[in-house]
Amino acid sequence: MSAWHYRGDPAGSSKEDPVSTVSWTIIALAVAMLIAVAIQFLRPMLRRRRLRDRFGPEYDRVVEESGGRRAGERELTGREHRHADLHLRELAPDRQEHYRTRWAEVQQQFVDDPADATRAADQLVTTIMAERGYPIENYDQRLADLSVEHSTTLGHYRAAHHIATRPTGTVVSTEDRRTALVHYRALFRDLLDSDAHNQHK
Repeated sequence: MSAWHYRGDPAGSSKEDPVSTVSWTIIALAVAMLIAVAIQFLRPMLRRRRLRDRFGPEYDRVVEESGGRRAGERELTGREHRHADLHLRELAPDRQEHYRTRWAEVQQQFVDDPADATRAADQLVTTIMAERGYPIENYDQRLADLSVEHSTTLGHYRAAHHIATRPTGTVVSTEDRRTALVHYRALFRDLLDSDAHNQHK
């Protein structure tokens, strides 16, 4: 007598449970929604960190002057976009050497005429900006453009310019002018040294 074993319906064993399929679909959609929410939540934080790293102290200044974080970050992002459209260029080695010679002359001039030396320092850094491709017609715009790549020395430039452009008749001590020259030197070096840094990237 031969034994016969019932093995069930092979085709039926491969059928998927419709309830299980719907459950996995719901879970997948829920996970996708959570990821989308997380991205929307993290994006402002990541943008804020990037802007803080790039602009340094200028970030807090702009946020305060703009009346809020959102407006301030919009201003800083706008600066980045404008900066990207500038046709900036590096100074050739001979031009860098020329300006280092000019700076040494300004420092020597300070010994005999601190007032003229301070004005000469202001003009020198402005001339370097122009040669590198920065628009120089408006002081506030110069600050905005410089803040993108020279945020660490922007405070020096702001402080120096404030001393150098005090109204005629205002008493400015020699020590104040010396301080201005030190501030100008920080930006001067940054404008030139950034070329050397870029050449070794």
